[in-house]
Amino acid sequence: MDVQQLIAEARDAMTARRVYGDPYERGGVTIIPAAAVRGGSGGGGGSNAEGEGGGGGFGLAARPVGAWVITDEGATWKPSPDVNRIVLGGQLIGLAAVIFIGRVLLARARHA
Repeated sequence: MDVQQLIAEARDAMTARRVYGDPYERGGVTIIPAAAVRGGSGGGGGSNAEGEGGGGGFGLAARPVGAWVITDEGATWKPSPDVNRIVLGGQLIGLAAVIFIGRVLLARARHA
C-alpha cells in the first residue's frame, strides 16, 4: 500500500460522518448521536543494498459523547457521561485519601 493512499484513507475515515451518526426520528423528535473521534497515521520507506521497503499504519478511536435532540421547541445537547472516567476519578481520589490518612497516622505514631 502506498503511503499517500494510506493518508487519503485516514483523511476519509476522520470525517464528520464518524463524529455525527445517522439521525433517527421517533414521535416527532429527531436524535443525532455524536462521538469524539481521534486518529493518527504514519508511514515510511527506505532502501538499502538489498532493495526497497516501506510500511504504514492507521489507528482510529471513537467514544460516544452525547446526542442532539431536536424537537419543535429547538435543539438541545444531551451529554453522555463517561462512566469509566468517573470510576477512575473516584479511584484516584480514594488512593489519595488512603495515602494522606496513612501519612497522618504515621506522623502521630512518631510523635507519641
